[in-house]
Amino acid sequence: MPDVDKLFVSIHFGGEEMEVGELVRNSARIYFRYNAEFIRFGLQISPFKLPLNEKIMQAEVDFFEGLHGVFFDSLPDGWGRLLLDRILAAKGILPEQINPLDRLSYVGRTGMGALIYRPEIWHGKDAPGISGLDEIAGQVKQAIEGKGAVALDDLFRLGGSSGGARPKILVGYNPETDHFIRDEETLPEGYEHWIVKFPASVDRPDIANIEYAYYLMAVCAGIHMSESRLFTGKSGRAYFGTKRFDRKGAERLHMHSASGLMHDNYSLSSMDYGHLMDAAFTLERHVAAYDKILRLAAFNVFAHNRDDHSKNFAFLMDAKGRWTFAPAFDLTFSYSSHGHHSTMVDGESKNPGATQLLSLGEQFGIKNPDHILDEVREVIINWQNYAKDAGVSKVSRDLIARVIG
Repeated sequence: MPDVDKLFVSIHFGGEEMEVGELVRNSARIYFRYNAEFIRFGLQISPFKLPLNEKIMQAEVDFFEGLHGVFFDSLPDGWGRLLLDRILAAKGILPEQINPLDRLSYVGRTGMGALIYRPEIWHGKDAPGISGLDEIAGQVKQAIEGKGAVALDDLFRLGGSSGGARPKILVGYNPETDHFIRDEETLPEGYEHWIVKFPASVDRPDIANIEYAYYLMAVCAGIHMSESRLFTGKSGRAYFGTKRFDRKGAERLHMHSASGLMHDNYSLSSMDYGHLMDAAFTLERHVAAYDKILRLAAFNVFAHNRDDHSKNFAFLMDAKGRWTFAPAFDLTFSYSSHGHHSTMVDGESKNPGATQLLSLGEQFGIKNPDHILDEVREVIINWQNYAKDAGVSKVSRDLIARVIG
């Protein structure tokens, strides 16, 4: 049974790997200390909550399983956690017997972003090949239902180290040949790092088409997103795919969620879009950050994306320590678990609207915030057109139109 009490954390941007520091577990508490040489590089992997110094540091919160937010970001949640727990159960290991450092060891070097954890329990080179999307979707369904002889190890290696609740796989995709291969650190020429999503048990049958329609709307509304598209299985069923923004060829970018960055408990969040604006401005050092966040907030409000919790916003850092707000992701029609917006808008979560959005814009000195809101609304009122282009069913088109219309 795994029982890891020490992990070495490194960061790999694509060139020489750098050791960041050590995670040590002692009496159920987890401590971190930076490598002295890494401190001299001056790279802030978590500038708000994990300052560069030689101290032994313990996380100030307990809702990240004893980890600092930047390391908790590397842990798979939702789908990945389900897979790992079922793999361990098949080996007679209960989830409560596994500590967070064990789970990070399973992630190893295959996680999102640029952080690497050693010792590794699994290695990316052992990942299986890519079968048809319909076949993978069937395996996903069986895994969710706990039925059938599913190769759980294979599913985990294909996408268990990714974040988010919905099932997904990480692949190499060649847009010229429309061909998939397993994801590797260095892909053959012509291949790009992509994510392909599969429906969860609670999703509508055309969830991929709905998310693609939202992608089309968001781009037209001036929101920066990574390239996305629909993939089609042999059955004709559609699957939503998006190009990974934490990879640029063989290069990696360090990725940090807003939740981990600000130590916000995303399941019981107290975050406001104003907090997100503050963080983006502090890291990007440009007032344009305010406009980006307001535009995204307006889209989520007007398009009824209420699952806008703090793990669904992220920041990226390159090898020179430069931070940017990550492209928007997971934009779709949704309700949160409590029906409110997961992130407040000027203190309002139950039913925020233009009043709160304009107030937010005025507080941060945004010029003509009403113009940003108008641009977003002009796109969303044409939902039916985007939905038809994306192949959304009439039932779903009309259901969403009644809510956002």
